[in-house]
Amino acid sequence: MTFDPSTLTFNADGLLPCIAQDAASGEVLMMAWMNAEAVMQTLATGRVTYWSRSRQAFWIKGETSGHTQALIELRVDCDRDCLLALVDQTGPACHTNRRSCFFTKVETTGETELSKPML
Repeated sequence: MTFDPSTLTFNADGLLPCIAQDAASGEVLMMAWMNAEAVMQTLATGRVTYWSRSRQAFWIKGETSGHTQALIELRVDCDRDCLLALVDQTGPACHTNRRSCFFTKVETTGETELSKPML
């Protein structure tokens, strides 16, 4: 049986958020957007494919940087409006060259940078 992306709840722009999580460590790596075709490409190829809102084009994670995301498992939340991609991440996930995009801790007293860019 083939997965039917029409069972997902996309926003008015035809997109839904996808959280990428390291399958081995559980670390949350990043969030990006997918449309129905990106979901299907991800499932078909095993390479996580997002939709770039700024470029209005598909974005296969690591295609130019080499920092790839191999899909281990794709999950949908209870409302069917958000995806969780469990991935095998090669290199940093963040465009700032950090392992995770979530490198800033926010508190009432201010912000703390939790990690530096990888060399």
